[in-house]
Amino acid sequence: MSEQQTFLLDNEEIPFNPGETIMQAAKAAGKYIPHLCWHPEFKPHGSCKLCTVKVNGRFGSSCTMQAAAGINVENRTAELDDKRRTLLQMLFIEGNHFCPSCEKSGNCLLQATAYDLGMMTPHFDHFYPDRPVDASHPDMLLDFNRCILCSLCVQASELADKKFVFVMGGRGMRGRRIIINSESGKLGDTNFTADDRAASICPVGVILKKRVGFAVPYGERKYDKAPASVVEVAK
Repeated sequence: MSEQQTFLLDNEEIPFNPGETIMQAAKAAGKYIPHLCWHPEFKPHGSCKLCTVKVNGRFGSSCTMQAAAGINVENRTAELDDKRRTLLQMLFIEGNHFCPSCEKSGNCLLQATAYDLGMMTPHFDHFYPDRPVDASHPDMLLDFNRCILCSLCVQASELADKKFVFVMGGRGMRGRRIIINSESGKLGDTNFTADDRAASICPVGVILKKRVGFAVPYGERKYDKAPASVVEVAK
């Protein structure tokens, strides 16, 4: 039997199986690579770039780049974490994120990642975009103020639920957005249900179940108990 192949991640040998990405191998080995749009249930597309690493000195998305024997991967370096903080700052100012009053606070991956990476200020001027809130559905609320365009809801609705409720549309920083696939453009006019996989996939506070927002109090939520670097490896 041949020896299992490995690569170096921050100078530590990481085993991998053929076809695995750097992200998959790192997670299996209990190593955290910061990410937002990657989810183990769906095909990666590398849109948020937060999981960018250096492979043999060159930048690449760890969620899409396949692991290879002998490569040297840099992950938690001062240079990369500084770039990640800048990406996080841009995400915060491009939307309307009011963490102290958000019902997803403590369960939000964007917030938790910012804490984990030591993001202290937004740094840039806020855009304060005019984004809608859709309360047309009897059981669900959509607050697009918090959307980071990860497209996980699109993938979940298409691949897991087979409903195609969410679609990514528009172009550019201000035009790109999630569109509801109904004639009215309202969630209430779709066959979306609270049991759909897409209803619980959002890493931030866009897709919310009504009447349960504060059932678990602040301080007792997922990322209140453990940082993103622990929770995301364990799940």
